[in-house]
Amino acid sequence: MAIRNADDRVLERQGDGQRTSSREIDDLILDAARSCVLDFGMQRTTLAEISRRAGVSRPTVYRRWPDTRAVVADLLTREIRAALPEMIDTGSARTQLVAAVVDVVSQIRDHPLFVKIRVADQELLTTYIVDRLGASQRSILELLTAVVAAGQRDGSIRDGNVGEIAAMTLLIAQSVVISAPTMEGQLSRTAAVEHMRSAISAYLTPVAGSAR
Repeated sequence: MAIRNADDRVLERQGDGQRTSSREIDDLILDAARSCVLDFGMQRTTLAEISRRAGVSRPTVYRRWPDTRAVVADLLTREIRAALPEMIDTGSARTQLVAAVVDVVSQIRDHPLFVKIRVADQELLTTYIVDRLGASQRSILELLTAVVAAGQRDGSIRDGNVGEIAAMTLLIAQSVVISAPTMEGQLSRTAAVEHMRSAISAYLTPVAGSAR
């Protein structure tokens, strides 16, 4: 579920008579949802409590999201999108991509919201690991696909189907975020990230003797 692209021209009146844009209201609600989930977990978070903490009416929340799960899904999307870096024009695409994946994995793995959900509400994450892609995963895939294509053009990333390479890169990174904690007895958090860095770098490197 994607974050609603609300029309900023749709305004709602605050208690002081000022107008607040719909997008700002969305952020107030998502901020309130973040606070609730960190305090209670998703299962005990209600739309009523979200609306109270956001300082908006319940109908304002209900017009935007049908239930708590939908709010939290959009909240996760917002938080993950905020962690995505912007690619720059210096350095090879492969170097930038590997560094970006390491940075995002480190941020998301230790993000308080993600940690809370992983511990208390694993079924929400399971939906996006087993059943279907979420909006945040699609955002990451779009970025990965663009950088892989750039890397193939500059010769720093191996030949192959761009979408498949991007998808495999996401799967490697996602496994470190989701599954690496189960291996902490054999693989420390730091070691997991460093091995991931080596694995992705090797995976993306052009094969010796290829046309490139």
